[in-house]
Amino acid sequence: MKVSGLYIYPIKSLQGISLQEVEVMEKGFRYDRRWMLVNKANGHVTQRTHPHLSQIGISLSEESIIATHRDMSDLEVPLTLNLGKHIQVTVWDDQVDALEAPQNINNWFSKIAGEPCKLVFMPEAGSRPVNPARAINGEHVSFADAYPYLIIGQSSLDDLNARMEVELPMHRFRPNIVVEGSKPYEEDHWRDIQIGELKFHVTHPCKRCVFTTVDQETGKKGAEPLKTLATYRREGKEVIFGVNALALESGRIKVGDEVKLID
Repeated sequence: MKVSGLYIYPIKSLQGISLQEVEVMEKGFRYDRRWMLVNKANGHVTQRTHPHLSQIGISLSEESIIATHRDMSDLEVPLTLNLGKHIQVTVWDDQVDALEAPQNINNWFSKIAGEPCKLVFMPEAGSRPVNPARAINGEHVSFADAYPYLIIGQSSLDDLNARMEVELPMHRFRPNIVVEGSKPYEEDHWRDIQIGELKFHVTHPCKRCVFTTVDQETGKKGAEPLKTLATYRREGKEVIFGVNALALESGRIKVGDEVKLID
């Protein structure tokens, strides 16, 4: 088995970026979901309720995240933020300390979101523990939903697509790491794995939500893939696809690295 894709999502819920090599950190890949949009109540804003956010393009320069939209001039967002107003923001049930972006950045996103919102940054020293029942070394996570890494086997998507009328691209599921050479859904049963020279721990299958039904090209919601997944990928009342994971070591991994199971 080997890595066939690596992805970061610099701003939570916006478009991802495919990379050939990444830096592995405790909270997730470097620059992955360190930024997030919040509403006037400081709660997280995502495509679950604002599917048109999918129409914001994201790319990286050496010092900035470049956000683009057909109705707006391009916007530069710094990769990291050291100064700014400290505010408490909410990610699901977590209260997290964050730095607020400058007002011109907030205004840009507010116009697209259709309501007042702010862009906020989580410093590397920020504290947001993962579920202690799933942690190995008291790990923390960025603004990702719950865990630093999401791994999906390419064959799992291939199997799903074979069951549907219209095939879906991998980016519907927002993985960090895509693995080729495994059997469909084999990742459900992984526990400790090594990618390149680094060890990861797979915690459990990922529960999927309405986010996966948003067409990233059009911003429109549909019934798939949840409709099809619900016919054969249920765990209680939840639909599962892909697995959550923790990094047990820091360093770098790249596309083409070997993925092997650790007994």
